[in-house]
Amino acid sequence: MNLDVTLGQYFEGNSILHRMDPQAKLIVAIAYIVLLFLAKSVSAFLLVLLVTAFLIAISGVPLRTILKGLKPILFLVVFTGILNIFWYKGETLLFQWRFISIYVEGLIHATMMALRIALLIAGSGVILTYTTTPIALTDGLEQLLSPLKKIKLPVHEFSMMMTIALRFIPTLIEETHKIMNAQKARGVDFSSGGLIKRAKALIPILVPLFISSFRRADELATAMECRCYHGGEGRTRMTVHRMRVADVFALLAVVAFGAGIILLNRYYPIYTI
Repeated sequence: MNLDVTLGQYFEGNSILHRMDPQAKLIVAIAYIVLLFLAKSVSAFLLVLLVTAFLIAISGVPLRTILKGLKPILFLVVFTGILNIFWYKGETLLFQWRFISIYVEGLIHATMMALRIALLIAGSGVILTYTTTPIALTDGLEQLLSPLKKIKLPVHEFSMMMTIALRFIPTLIEETHKIMNAQKARGVDFSSGGLIKRAKALIPILVPLFISSFRRADELATAMECRCYHGGEGRTRMTVHRMRVADVFALLAVVAFGAGIILLNRYYPIYTI
């Protein structure tokens, strides 16, 4: 496995986050994402940064590993930041040349938007994929959505599908790197030429990648059938996950976190976007 590809991988450990119930972690992750978008001021963002740093510290996952997981979205983060710098107008002009104007408020806004994307990936990854096994994540998602079974929705199949898709993200990224290296060895150039030429150069990557993906899907289906998998009906679990006192305290901490975001936005805002 390519060590630079960390998105979707699970890292073994015995931290507080590793021991949390997967249902509680799913609720915490959803709340974290919602509160991240509710943070509208610099003061609220500072609170989000402190909470994210705390989660990384207690997870036991190396910071270097989390930063590697941000590599796939680095272009999106930089592009979003640059776009907001040049398009966001404010009151304090910092630089102007012809039609280009850069404001102090634009720099602050761009920094907050770029941080929001980075924190979204890092925080949700630490809470879920880095510290939760795919099986536990499937069980937690299924238990969380179990009330929907009453209206005949295939909750187990949906949970299994989502978890398999998440599990195969690093595998597909690694497969893409292998195909690109093989094509480069055959003389394919991915970096030169215009947009159309670069798009055409991706065809030798996409075709074998699709073929490899369908082959892996067929092998996975065969393996599941050989293990007598026929859906969620009548299935039992080797490990039954239940919420404990520590999980309840974690949910209460999320409520306190949300209250802090709202109070900072309303009563102690430092530059509101």
